[in-house]
Amino acid sequence: MKIIFMGTPDFAVSTLKALISEGHDVALAVTQPDRPRGRKGGLQYPPVKECAIENGIEVYQPEKVRSDESIKKIKETGADVIVVAAYGQILPKAILDIPKYGCINVHASLLPKYRGAAPIQWAIINGDKETGVTTMQMGPGLDDGDILEEERVPIGPEMTGGELFDLLADVGGRLCVKTLSDIEKGLVVPKPQDENEATHVGMLTKQMGNINWERTGGELYNLIRGLNPWPSAYSYMNGKMIKIWKSDRELRPDGLSGIPDIPCGTVVSTDERAIYVKTGDSILALTTVQLEGKVRMSAGEFLRGHKILPGDIFSRTRTE
Repeated sequence: MKIIFMGTPDFAVSTLKALISEGHDVALAVTQPDRPRGRKGGLQYPPVKECAIENGIEVYQPEKVRSDESIKKIKETGADVIVVAAYGQILPKAILDIPKYGCINVHASLLPKYRGAAPIQWAIINGDKETGVTTMQMGPGLDDGDILEEERVPIGPEMTGGELFDLLADVGGRLCVKTLSDIEKGLVVPKPQDENEATHVGMLTKQMGNINWERTGGELYNLIRGLNPWPSAYSYMNGKMIKIWKSDRELRPDGLSGIPDIPCGTVVSTDERAIYVKTGDSILALTTVQLEGKVRMSAGEFLRGHKILPGDIFSRTRTE
């Protein structure tokens, strides 16, 4: 097929590479404009642009894809289908109607669950045991088009947002290739989404990582791994931020019976394995942490260089 590919972040690169490997004619890669990144604010290519350039694919980066100029450019390409993966802009009907096979979206959830941004991380934050990737015939709404095909993926109990992201990116590329092949063969029967089952999620923010220790240990365990590696979970102690990269729900300090009646966020105990903190219903063991400006390390390594004692309290601000 002759394809226009629309995508921006790392997740989309796996799908683009799969299309190229399968021998499809990717005539144009549409991605977001270069944006300033880092401390110096230099312009940085989106990952899809880098991949497209490496493979000799023309790149187009409109500020607004719904502009007359963009619509003309896409129409002139003469593609059979537009494949979209985490592009970042909603496509107008004028573009949806251009290709013979319409616009196919690769979405990292089992639709209609988790429409919107960051479905991968939200699945972990919410404690789901299963997620997947859906290919969808795009309509004018947000992730509400007919389901074409899906592939289910189990979520391991210790899996992080980053690990699931990489896994679903690979699944998305493979499923997209299969869907296009099945469309050409007439094997795909679009299935409308059940609006009664639809859920929506928003973008991740750094503030989400600021731990509220009054939540349950299970909720915090899922939050910590869901926000790893970005934006990461964190808390404050002695005026300094401590990022929390890994925790353990089952680990308990030696000699402790029951849950002490102390404020949430209080350090209950420490040992070579973990820093044990009181939560809303239990004790959560923090096993990998990082003091701001330093490298991440195991709890044991951290405690050898930084004094944290039982009774010290993690807080949500630097000043408490």
